[in-house]
Amino acid sequence: MFTKPFRVKSNTVMKASDRRKLKADISAAFPSLSSDELTEVVPNKEELNVVKIYAHKGDTVTLYVLHRNPLFFQLEKNLYPTVYMLWRYPDALPTFRTWPPVLHKLIGGADLMLPGVVPPCSGLPDLKQGDSCAVTIVNNRAPFAVGTAAVSSAEMLSLGMKGRGVCILHTYMDHLWAFGEKCSPPVIPDPEGKQPVANDEECEDDEQRDEEEEGNGSAEQELRQNKPLVDQTCPGVGELSLAEQEEGRKEWEKADEEGENNQDDHKSPQEDMDSLFLQCFLCALKSKVKKSELPLLTSTFLRNHMFSCCPSGKQLDIKKSSYKKLSKFLQVMQQQHSIVRVKELTKGVESIVEVDWKNPILRSFCVPEETEVEAIPLQSGGEEIYHPPEITILYSVSARLEPLFQDAKKRKGVILQPAEVRSIVTDYVKMNGLVNENNKNYVSINPTLCDCVLEKSEYQKIESLKWEDLFSRTLERMQQCYQMVFPGQIPIIKKGHVEPIDITVASRGSNKKVTLIKNLDVYGLDPTAVATALQHRVQARSVLQPVPGAKDKVLVQIQGNQSQQVGRLLIDHYHIPCKYIQGLHKAVKCGKNK
Repeated sequence: MFTKPFRVKSNTVMKASDRRKLKADISAAFPSLSSDELTEVVPNKEELNVVKIYAHKGDTVTLYVLHRNPLFFQLEKNLYPTVYMLWRYPDALPTFRTWPPVLHKLIGGADLMLPGVVPPCSGLPDLKQGDSCAVTIVNNRAPFAVGTAAVSSAEMLSLGMKGRGVCILHTYMDHLWAFGEKCSPPVIPDPEGKQPVANDEECEDDEQRDEEEEGNGSAEQELRQNKPLVDQTCPGVGELSLAEQEEGRKEWEKADEEGENNQDDHKSPQEDMDSLFLQCFLCALKSKVKKSELPLLTSTFLRNHMFSCCPSGKQLDIKKSSYKKLSKFLQVMQQQHSIVRVKELTKGVESIVEVDWKNPILRSFCVPEETEVEAIPLQSGGEEIYHPPEITILYSVSARLEPLFQDAKKRKGVILQPAEVRSIVTDYVKMNGLVNENNKNYVSINPTLCDCVLEKSEYQKIESLKWEDLFSRTLERMQQCYQMVFPGQIPIIKKGHVEPIDITVASRGSNKKVTLIKNLDVYGLDPTAVATALQHRVQARSVLQPVPGAKDKVLVQIQGNQSQQVGRLLIDHYHIPCKYIQGLHKAVKCGKNK
């Protein structure tokens, strides 16, 4: 619960009446505390603060803080002690012991799995599902985590000590611990810590038998190696053999990994996007990028390689990650992991110039089967076949038109196709009887339509509109969007108008002209491939330049007025519709079917 930072809502000093109520609640929740201990926990004259916080999932939690250390936290009317409180009174809660290596799993957010529990000789504590409990490690009774029992003690034994045991709420070194003085846990000796595995000799209380064990330790060890010793059942633990105990000790890591996987559901969207970016980055390097392609533009790497490695049903969006920019993500991959080396070969344009193919992170990464199956068809020359995206114009309901779409239960921001808009408007007109009785080609204007589709100057002048006029006015007042669907990828919806591929001719120097091509990346075209194709067609020099005011975007510049050749390349070879190419009026004429 506190593995991520929380937000403080308020911090106030507790009143005397609230102290008495808190003391009564603590006494009821932790009956093992004596009256003197209760007075130490909730002193009458020392300052005790009540801090209300919002956890990262939105849960409201109340903290009770004494001497800058949170002692209790209240969640959904249930009171739980913190590790600071349990270090002073370790017997306040029933405890489960586990192995020290499990601790870092719990701190990372995993729950305690039953194979990692070390049962004491006295047996498991008697708990019901949902009861509060603490977690300690072998050789130290100081609790390191607080949580609730996932199942009852009887169910734990009936399940063979497998599955989830404790749902962890708070641990040492989490953000609730960091809210205090960040002190280290004390060392409280555990009488059973030296011999965590239960057997007959350990459960025996007879001192003479213990002395015999010390004297014959080596012989007993040989006996254990040659012959399995069957446990004769410590009270309350159940008939668990030594082999089963050892098996449980080995299985804790596997079980905790399962618990850790279940924590993925609790990850924030930003962390999910970071993980997705890393997965697609490693997958693209291992299965898509070849050494001969280097240096490779970072924008091309993202568009042509990382996007194709994205699992179905998910979409890469750098803005939703913690990196916010592709350049920052690649910088982390370079500086912290040394997987790639990124260099600015052209001013403002970064390229991947080197990949460490022997990097342990890259070598240990396994390409998902879904990505391996997807194969991109190649032409005879080895070039990838380009398929233009399918572009669909959409419209978003605006605040002004929300009353018109209210009956159809379409609120502000809902994206609709033009046919859906026409259908909803038609249903509204017919439902409210607005079709003109004398001429059914006209629609009468009621107050709602007046506010939605008319200007203020038209309120007193227009009483009816033609159907087509009504539809066009409605679409004009909606926010235009568009959907782009690339082959093999999920649809991408963006607000605004589609940026056309812009072809312009500019002058350089005295009488020299150059042709500039922008927005190729919007349509999934590789600027490098387009520049190379043009260079072969017109036998002129072409270069890539950064787009002024737009980072990570490049334009193609080629010598001479090549607008006609560019138009033919885009229409005939890449099959881009004429309406998405700007500047063709001086190049090639578009047929009616384009």
